[in-house]
Amino acid sequence: MSTTDHTTAPTGFSAVHDGPVLRVTITNPKRKNAIDYDTMVGLGDTFLAAATDRSVRAIVLTGEGGDFCTGADLSATAAEAQRGITPEMTMDSANRLVRAIVDAPVPVVARVRGAAAGIGVALALAADLTYAADDSYLLLAFVNIGLMPDGGAAAMVAAAAGRPLAAEMALLGERLPASAAAAHGLLTGVLPADELDAKVEAAAAKLASGPRRALELTKRALNQASLASLDAALAAEKSGQIELLQSADFMEGAAAMLQKRKAVFS
Repeated sequence: MSTTDHTTAPTGFSAVHDGPVLRVTITNPKRKNAIDYDTMVGLGDTFLAAATDRSVRAIVLTGEGGDFCTGADLSATAAEAQRGITPEMTMDSANRLVRAIVDAPVPVVARVRGAAAGIGVALALAADLTYAADDSYLLLAFVNIGLMPDGGAAAMVAAAAGRPLAAEMALLGERLPASAAAAHGLLTGVLPADELDAKVEAAAAKLASGPRRALELTKRALNQASLASLDAALAAEKSGQIELLQSADFMEGAAAMLQKRKAVFS
């Protein structure tokens, strides 16, 4: 079995070939695996490259340490703006990443520990199989900082669980425990934390040894049936989020989150 790391530390993630399984891990545990612009671009590149790599037969996506991904790294926003990273570029990178996961020709398995928040929800739900620890949760926290859901998260929640739950998550911005998420059909399975890895590994191994083309066509048919509105949702989110990312409410919401205080919106 060969294991090769194809990324470097500053990218915020690692991509390791473990035989036929590509293991993609977000590696920013000090920020609960929040992702910045460069990480989103790098992750998108990785999934697109995997799509043309015949040696890859399954992908496992997870986060290092106790959390899956807590969304965009707000602490990097100012530095990114100074580099000329625009809201449009940020949205394009997020949409490209989610689309690359959904369109990957091989099955993607998400392993969720702790928080899956913000675009972390989109990354978890874009996977074909999503297994979560029983102490984890989903959180569409965008409204709490003056933004709207992106990455197709609201569309994917609505597709799996219906509009009422999608509205509750998106408009109230409250945690949805893994058990409730599974009951609503958002997760493939919820397991005790000490059983999660075994379940993920068993699923990845079975997928990696399966008929690649049959799995690809099955995945495509399932996505066409359940995510037909994803492109329209991504376009609407891009337009709305570009406006909101330049708003006074977002500036206040981001500052309040970083300062750990309650935001006062206009």
